[in-house]
Amino acid sequence: MTIYRCHTLVLGGIRSGKTGFAEAQALAQNKPVVYVATATAGDAEMANRISRHQAIRPAIWGLVEEPLNLAQVLSEYGQQSPAPCLLIDCMSLWVSNLLHAGAEQLQGQKEAFLEQIAGYPGSLIIVSNETGLGIIGMDSLTRQFCDELGWLNQALAQRCQKVVMVLAGLPLTLKDSIV
Repeated sequence: MTIYRCHTLVLGGIRSGKTGFAEAQALAQNKPVVYVATATAGDAEMANRISRHQAIRPAIWGLVEEPLNLAQVLSEYGQQSPAPCLLIDCMSLWVSNLLHAGAEQLQGQKEAFLEQIAGYPGSLIIVSNETGLGIIGMDSLTRQFCDELGWLNQALAQRCQKVVMVLAGLPLTLKDSIV
């Protein structure tokens, strides 16, 4: 039995349509989907954003809220047969969470996650912001965030068969090596 899997990285700016595109890609697979949310509701506005996102997703999709340990999520779901499509949204919030958790957590969690991607037997759709098109941050934390997210995006793009940039709601395929 052939198992089809595709690891896709969806990049874009804020409000570019990247999450909507990623959700449509997951829905089109006609497979079980688990939405892996990295956001935490630190204030009322973020809680409202999370509620709006949850309300528009299909009710049959699973949900995992994991702000730090994405490697563990991939490990657990990778043991299921068949492994579901995991839609991970988003890397920018994940990197922010890890930066606040400390340098050791950042490096350890990032390395573990990147290792788990290669062995995940199902489809992955990973959403991330592209910060390399903007201005250089004025403070060191902003610059560190942009550096870490940029390096993570590069590592993800190497590990994914498909990379799509979404601009103004329009997808632009940057890489498609699906065999």
